[in-house]
Amino acid sequence: AVLKKRLVKLVVNFLFYFRTDEAEPIGALLLEHCKITKEEENVFSISFIEEPERKYCFECATEEQCQEWVEALRRASYEFLRRSLIFYRNEIQKMTGKDPLEQYGISEEARFQLGAHRQ
Repeated sequence: AVLKKRLVKLVVNFLFYFRTDEAEPIGALLLEHCKITKEEENVFSISFIEEPERKYCFECATEEQCQEWVEALRRASYEFLRRSLIFYRNEIQKMTGKDPLEQYGISEEARFQLGAHRQ
């Protein structure tokens, strides 16, 4: 394990990483099917469920910054967003009696159903 200083930028569900002296990213991590773990006070890791040996560790300047990154990364996955959409869809339907997705013609799509998994 070699420590390298990198700048990172979260864009939707991609975590781009850059060398400190370059504007173009040198790589990106797709934050799907991964686990975000708080390791130490200022350290968290990203590991991939299907490739447990593939693990990236990140050190932050402060404990608060580390916690903010962990929370943001956990909310960044497609699956988290899909579950949130389903939850709020159900809540709106309970309150109004109407499916909010029906007006868009997508209420029957499998990806918006509870228990449906994207293949």
